[in-house]
Amino acid sequence: MKRRSKTRTVPIHVTIPQHLLDEFDNVLGFKESRSKKIAMLMKNYLAREDSNLQMMTSIEVFEFMQYRFKKDSPEDILIQSLLQILAKSD
Repeated sequence: MKRRSKTRTVPIHVTIPQHLLDEFDNVLGFKESRSKKIAMLMKNYLAREDSNLQMMTSIEVFEFMQYRFKKDSPEDILIQSLLQILAKSD
């Protein structure tokens, strides 16, 4: 027997370009739910809207971003370089 979620869901209708839907479906895994992925993306978007990103300095933004990537990955190296450049310009 399947458990019922206590979170009430509401069906919605949105209109988006066909090519965008096709691209989105292509990146979803075989067992991933389109609805669950869209709900997660909306939740992340709303959380980001509440952040104080506009109030952060460039250095603070890069310091925050550096933990998103594996150490010594190309992204990490780029962020570390930018942090060094910004630190020298202060």
